Amino acid sequence: MASSAPIARRASAQGLKAERLVALFLAGWIAFNPPILGLFGAPVTVFGLPLLYLYLFVGWAGLIALAALIVERRDPPAGEAAPEAHAGEAEE
Repeated sequence: MASSAPIARRASAQGLKAERLVALFLAGWIAFNPPILGLFGAPVTVFGLPLLYLYLFVGWAGLIALAALIVERRDPPAGEAAPEAHAGEAEE
């Protein structure tokens, strides 16, 4: 039974990673939709850049950074128990 626990933990960690990537995709999809982009279409400049261009480049860089954090995040080693496992042992 103990040997299947790391496999189950790895599978759940990969599922959580996939869910986070899907959520990031949806957030990017919403952020770059025309109604949202229309909010930044005002003729305003920030540091000499139009607000829309600044929004696009900063938003795109943010999505890339978040995707890198999600994908490159290390899973806990197989020998370590999950924090919720320790909380359950204390109650018993």
